[in-house]
Amino acid sequence: MLRHAIAPSRRYTKASHDVVRHPRLTSDAKILLLYVQGLPDELADMPLGEHARKLGITGRAYQKAKELLVVNGFLHERREQGVRGLWATAQLLSNVSLTPAEAAAVRQGRASEAAVCPGAREPAVGEPAVGEPAVGGPAGRVVGGQLPVDEEREKNSPHPPSEAKPGTRQEGTKQEPEAPLPPHVAEGERVLLSLRHARRELYLGVKEARALAALAAEWLRRGVTAAQLRRVLTSELPDGGVRSAVGFLRYRLVHKLPEEPQSEAYAPKPTATAMIPCAGPGDEHLFRPLRGEELCGPCGRAEARRFWLRQRELAEEQPDPLPWRERFAVVNGPRTEPC
Repeated sequence: MLRHAIAPSRRYTKASHDVVRHPRLTSDAKILLLYVQGLPDELADMPLGEHARKLGITGRAYQKAKELLVVNGFLHERREQGVRGLWATAQLLSNVSLTPAEAAAVRQGRASEAAVCPGAREPAVGEPAVGEPAVGGPAGRVVGGQLPVDEEREKNSPHPPSEAKPGTRQEGTKQEPEAPLPPHVAEGERVLLSLRHARRELYLGVKEARALAALAAEWLRRGVTAAQLRRVLTSELPDGGVRSAVGFLRYRLVHKLPEEPQSEAYAPKPTATAMIPCAGPGDEHLFRPLRGEELCGPCGRAEARRFWLRQRELAEEQPDPLPWRERFAVVNGPRTEPC
């Protein structure tokens, strides 16, 4: 094979052979990794999905490429809370494979550089920016106090609601223990929570699994085992991937529900018949017939034995059958010699 290559003088990206020849990375994962490594600093803060969309890598192809980068240590993600309480996903993409400890060290080193030199780079998308301090001294709120969590949080707020510390209890409320779930509902919830180990796109939270547990319990009540239910929910997924695990599982649980098991027809127990005298020889004795017979069991067997003995005697008295040549001559007549 002949090769012809011209080394570019500008607009190029240095690619390691460990990345280009990696046996477990697909072409989409390699192209996405090299594309991000060659971006300028002002574009590096965009999410990885935006870069993939520009390259035409979407849907299941992007999910597969991202999964391979995470598994092989090239991509590390971490949920962080900013200064103003907003949650953001920090992504670290490296051209070498890093362990979680090494990725944490790299992330800590970037944080220390930002602390020493503030304003060295622009904040990433979703990361709260640190603005200039306001003029004047700090002052308290003039009217009202802090709003409750449910009223303060917007519908699409990126940060989760605050949780009460363990051991504390609000005034005027009593924490009642949750009632135990029925066996079928609890088993259905365990099956739904275990789907994340088979397919990552079917990851459900505890509340989401609790909401669908009643539908899964109906499957178990109709005779479907937990393994069969798990196989039905994880097989034949859409080619473009699952956009909403809750909606997909609810649709499949409702529309693929098996039919109700048909109860067996009640068969009345047969009533015992009255005892009748046996018509066989010997002393008179009674028996209970099953199918309208007139002989009891021992007398019936003795009568059958005598019947076959008579049939054998009649067969022995019959003459032996003629050989086939004689039978053929009887049918065709005597053989005549040709003239």
